[in-house]
Amino acid sequence: MAAYTVSDVAAMARVSIRTLHHYHEIGLLLPAFTGANGYRYYGRAELLRLQQILIHRELGIPLAEIGAILDAEGFDRLTALKAQRERITRQVARSAEMLRTIDRTIAELEGDRIMKNEDLYSGIVDPDRQAEYEAWLEKTYGAELREPIETSRRRVSSLTPAEREALMAELRGIETELAEEMRKGTPPDSETLHPLIARHRAWVEANWGRSASPSAYAGLADLYLSHPDFEARFERIEPGFARFLAGAMKSWAARP
Repeated sequence: MAAYTVSDVAAMARVSIRTLHHYHEIGLLLPAFTGANGYRYYGRAELLRLQQILIHRELGIPLAEIGAILDAEGFDRLTALKAQRERITRQVARSAEMLRTIDRTIAELEGDRIMKNEDLYSGIVDPDRQAEYEAWLEKTYGAELREPIETSRRRVSSLTPAEREALMAELRGIETELAEEMRKGTPPDSETLHPLIARHRAWVEANWGRSASPSAYAGLADLYLSHPDFEARFERIEPGFARFLAGAMKSWAARP
């Protein structure tokens, strides 16, 4: 049996060694064996399992749920791959429609054509996904979080591409610094993080267009942990970052 080290697998899968270590720590991906030299080795079965982990993660499934899915009795990799292919095919079709909408909008702004108002949004919003998300948000958190998040969504959609990029660049900067603190081993309840979390809260308030009370800010932390879209985004920044960020937010909100 061919065996591959952590470094080999990280290079093949284009993930970090830290990610593979994290998957091992949480029991999601165990090596085939550990050599006498203390190195972890992976075989073909582990490579196929990692493929499923990464596909599920990209489809927005939280890490906490992926293990249960893969280890469930009756799980069949071929059936799962076929279902994933169907889902991604639908996403590709919507992305292609979104690209056509962007091209038509560019053409209009350059004076080549005029678009109907309703065509401005073709392919951009997945109605089923948006309806599901809004229903989940209202059921879980009520109006306290739904209103500001919807306000934020409308505000962001009204920005120019340059304004939207500047806004997201600011958020990426905050998250990058927080992720670096996590890598350094700073506990999420450390006062060292308070200035960064204060900047994060100010960013949230600017997007909500209103003050984020401690309870609302703590509720947003719960939202980050409980909705797969948010968790998947944060886990791409750094494995374990969703829980770290939520813990830091709650610690900041609980200050006397």
